[in-house]
Amino acid sequence: MSETTTQLYLISPLDVTGEFPARLERAIVAGKGIVTAFQFRVKSVDQHEAATLAAPLQAVCAEHDVAFIVNDSVPLAKRLKADGIHLGQDDGDPREAREELGRDAQIGVTCHASRHMAMEAGEAGADYVAFGAFYDSATKDKGDAERPTTEILEWWSNLFEIPCVAIGGINPENCGPLIAAGADFLAVSGAVWEGDEVAAIEAFVKAIGSE
Repeated sequence: MSETTTQLYLISPLDVTGEFPARLERAIVAGKGIVTAFQFRVKSVDQHEAATLAAPLQAVCAEHDVAFIVNDSVPLAKRLKADGIHLGQDDGDPREAREELGRDAQIGVTCHASRHMAMEAGEAGADYVAFGAFYDSATKDKGDAERPTTEILEWWSNLFEIPCVAIGGINPENCGPLIAAGADFLAVSGAVWEGDEVAAIEAFVKAIGSE
């Protein structure tokens, strides 16, 4: 695969119980080589319960060489020996996360529609920056900062080596402009988990291949 191929970054639904580990594996297999990261994103559970929920998902990711990224919690990422952490603007400094998690950890930072935040994150040692929400999304609050345009992806990918992630309401029908603008990753959640995950991943792979 060429380095320019856009890849998929799966974000978990809030409920990862029951059949979800099997669904995750089906999605990864359907997107072999395109699905390269998975973000564990659960809310309102303590660290012990979160670790229990994470274990089968982390095993699936390890088996298929997919990066297992924890959302928000540096202590949980450290406890799980996760591949990385995704930080919102209120979740701490990338430099401190690096100290806690080590030099091999993948550290991503939410930058909304802000070039300034993205440059600051890059200077602080982030391994990727995430822009969004590009479209209406159940996982991104309506009160988020202004909505970015594809121009920010073009600007970033032309100037910086650090990968950029597009997030927020992305589906196989609307992802084309984001891919064309230079998104290294599409972060996707509802478009995959709210229906048949295999069909959704196959549609994303087709959309990526046609760009």
